[in-house]
Amino acid sequence: MLVGLHHVLIAAPPGCEEEARAFYGGLLGLPEIPKPAGLRERGGVWFRCGGQEVHVGVEEDFRPARKAHPAFLVQDLDGLRQRLVNRGIPVTDDVPLPGCRRFHTRDPFGNRLEFLQPCPS
Repeated sequence: MLVGLHHVLIAAPPGCEEEARAFYGGLLGLPEIPKPAGLRERGGVWFRCGGQEVHVGVEEDFRPARKAHPAFLVQDLDGLRQRLVNRGIPVTDDVPLPGCRRFHTRDPFGNRLEFLQPCPS
């Protein structure tokens, strides 16, 4: 029986680590967590996101995910939007889902990301 979600892996090209740290760690504020010793040689970088993890993994024949995407819950959607826009990162509003507002953007590697904030009742 499934009981939860442990992590999501976002693919990126070889040599992505510093750019991933700057975006996911620096801009989005996710704390980096160490990769297990046996996996470090594969490259990539891991982050904590609440009780889950975001793994940025190296894919040799990388192609960005244009439709499939993780959706991150945020406390301050407008503040995050402003930080992204201030860095020149485009955001796209989407149809609101029941009970929340949301927008999409792309990471430095072209992967689609969604950010949602619950609306007050």
